[in-house]
Amino acid sequence: MIESPMAEILNEPVRSGFVYGTNSSVQTLNDMVGEIAATAIPVLVTGETGTGKDAYARLLHRLSPLRDANFHKIDCVAFDPGPISSMLAFVRAKDSINSRIRTFYLDNIQELDPASQRALLSLLQNEEASEFGEIAPIRYISSTSVNLEREVESGRFRRELYFRLNGTCLRLPSLRDRIEDIPAFTEFFLKKHSQVLKKSPPALPAELFAAFSSYSWPGNIRELENLVRQIVLFGDARKAMRDIEPAIASRSEMGVTHPSTSLKTAARAASVRAERSLILEALERTHWNRKRAARELQISYKSLLYKIKQIGVSNEKQQEGRKTEVPL
Repeated sequence: MIESPMAEILNEPVRSGFVYGTNSSVQTLNDMVGEIAATAIPVLVTGETGTGKDAYARLLHRLSPLRDANFHKIDCVAFDPGPISSMLAFVRAKDSINSRIRTFYLDNIQELDPASQRALLSLLQNEEASEFGEIAPIRYISSTSVNLEREVESGRFRRELYFRLNGTCLRLPSLRDRIEDIPAFTEFFLKKHSQVLKKSPPALPAELFAAFSSYSWPGNIRELENLVRQIVLFGDARKAMRDIEPAIASRSEMGVTHPSTSLKTAARAASVRAERSLILEALERTHWNRKRAARELQISYKSLLYKIKQIGVSNEKQQEGRKTEVPL
């Protein structure tokens, strides 16, 4: 028996790829999810487009006591007062089908117009005033890609509705703030789309990850997935590099850094690039004999194998190295 539902779900790569990460902020986030999911507290999930808000909303549901009931996603971009009023009647329906839906995921909550916000607030107030036990518990999870506090201050979002939906907040980091997770994400999406497209996963050149680490990823994890899907489809990793190199060069020439990039993140990125460079130089000097390279780098053979996997050394180069390896 698996003691932790969180551990079980995080070990299901095909179903929860966006929630992986060795980044400390992501691991803290995942610990929070395990605690929050056990409650009925409304959750607001915030983050840039493509950071995995939908994945975290579904993860919260799967870890919750309501996991056996339905998960109902509503895109607020297409919302108007009519459907919200219908939702109120729908939630209170007693028939066996409708009463099973007990988690509502309100995606893009910032898109609700004033009339829809008023209707939703009325819905929440009525539920709160209902006699205890009249209806089964309902879980609300909302998501936004904008600063909702600013929307409240500007008057575009109702303050009371904001506080009712924001029982607790999960803030998802951008991909550029967790670049150490890029190799694992790339490998995950490579396997996923190789299976979906029924194609052999192409070898990835080491310089691909150097390019990936220097790119700003405005579309975050979703953009990375789309790029890896193209790599699998066309079997050409270098085309993906060519696609993002102009943006990297432009930012470099202009001295542009994303405002959310911290000194700690920049230092980590530099460290990753330096380590990758040292490993590749050692492998080249030893004609890709990994055991000799490990000795030169003064690390264990096992550690080197792990780091080689992280930086994405091509299979052909690894096969070449195996032929020249001798016992330590």
